[in-house]
Amino acid sequence: MMFIDHSDRIADNPARLHYGVAVCDVNGDGAFEAFVAGFGSANRVLKWDGSHLVDVADAVLADPERQAIGVAAGDIDGDGREEIYVLNTDTFAGRKRFGDRLFACNHGAWRDLFGEAANAEALNLTAGRSVAALDRKGDGGYGFLVANYGGPMRLYELDKEGRLVDVAGEAGVALVTGGRGLVAGPLVGEGPDIFAANERGANFLFRHIGGGRFAEAADAWGVADPRENGRGVAVFDAGAHFGLIWGNWDGPHRMMVREANAPYRDVTSKAMICPSLVRTVIAADFDNDGYEEIFFNNIGQENRLFGRREGQWIPLDPAAAAEPLGLGTGAAVADFDGDGSLELLVSHGESDAQPLTLYKSPANANFWLRVLPLTRQGAPARGAVVTLEAAGRRQRRLIDGGSGYLCQMEPVAHFGLGAVGRVEGVEVCWPDGTTAAVAHPEPGQVLRVAYPT
Repeated sequence: MMFIDHSDRIADNPARLHYGVAVCDVNGDGAFEAFVAGFGSANRVLKWDGSHLVDVADAVLADPERQAIGVAAGDIDGDGREEIYVLNTDTFAGRKRFGDRLFACNHGAWRDLFGEAANAEALNLTAGRSVAALDRKGDGGYGFLVANYGGPMRLYELDKEGRLVDVAGEAGVALVTGGRGLVAGPLVGEGPDIFAANERGANFLFRHIGGGRFAEAADAWGVADPRENGRGVAVFDAGAHFGLIWGNWDGPHRMMVREANAPYRDVTSKAMICPSLVRTVIAADFDNDGYEEIFFNNIGQENRLFGRREGQWIPLDPAAAAEPLGLGTGAAVADFDGDGSLELLVSHGESDAQPLTLYKSPANANFWLRVLPLTRQGAPARGAVVTLEAAGRRQRRLIDGGSGYLCQMEPVAHFGLGAVGRVEGVEVCWPDGTTAAVAHPEPGQVLRVAYPT
């Protein structure tokens, strides 16, 4: 599998300092755009216009005076439309000058909730790295979990009066570390567990213990990795239980799997474990063959791509996406042009300004199916699990709430089917345990699955 460079499909693509990328429906038309964080320059909202990705950010979202690095979307107010959390960081660690933004859209106009007087005391002024949308109580009401560096983690929700409050202490996640990457999903239990990749200290695994509360248990589950410096982290299909894969900054990378009631164990191949200056890590089926690939986005080094062949994870040639001179800071996947094949959008910056890049796998005849679960309020159900069965084989995907480092993938379960043109069934499991099944959906479509009423 090789990537083809489609960067010419990005209209008006100057060299800038860009960081995190989140894929969400910014303008409420049912299609997904890429929100790209601008560091000392405008944020961008890239929308497919039929031939190119064009910037449609208004003045509020562009916010050119801030230094944005992390971004995630989630429906925090339960109106069926996602809000956008933008994490600004103007210092390496500790207290910062520029507060975060939480953009909400009402009647077509965006506003910053942190900029309102009622929410001033809640403003996060600690340097952070990643943010994730978390439905901790399984009611479709999301909060935004922030991985801070040198200060306690934050978990922002709306109270009954509609004010932003930090409930990290109540939830049991207000720990202090060098926070980096975040993912949330059913990792060791049935509820939405949280894995946090950290720097200069052990990783966290917050096990959901009920009622929207968590207990830290990384060491017991074998994922603490205390001597390394975590960056990007992703969840991948490893059978009955999701696997975890994370990159360590200039250290050995980790691919972890587990069996029932057992801790995670390291199954990283010799090729994958090799250290690199890693940023975002992505698990996705780029070529629709029915098996996920793993993409490591590096800064100042070649990017890496891995695929599973005959039971082994081996290096693949990323071709144009290797970017040996690229200063990668973030990356995300989505099917922007709607053809059933994923695009890979890579952002660059930090040490020098570079344009965005866009890649795609060569066209093939493989079948595919995309599943978009919705909350009871009608928003994307981030944190839901989708299982597909075809030709006697099961595939599983986690709808992404936040995929550290700095980024968030599209809220769609993308399934490649290879040569298999018939699907036996699809099942969606929401964070509260509610399930819905769809028998024999036709491939080649985006299947929207509403929360059962």
